Amino acid sequence: MEWMAWTWPTAAFFCAIAALLVLMTALAILRPEVPRVGILRIETTRGDRLFISLLGSAFLCLGWLAVMGPPLWGALALCLIYAAAVFRWV
Repeated sequence: MEWMAWTWPTAAFFCAIAALLVLMTALAILRPEVPRVGILRIETTRGDRLFISLLGSAFLCLGWLAVMGPPLWGALALCLIYAAAVFRWV
């Protein structure tokens, strides 16, 4: 990790993203996806909803940093609620 100057939280973040991708691949193999139409009125799969939740979470964290400052624990809670809502209703 030293050659990229990563910190442990950065490495944990990217490992979590990799784990999510592996989980989504395993789910796609074990339980094939059926696109569904949610509140956005577009067809989405689990992968689409993961992408939407990751993208929205990035914007939530940036907004949190702009308004509240560095401790991101509150932003993490908001991101988890947002991701749950995306997977439920989108």
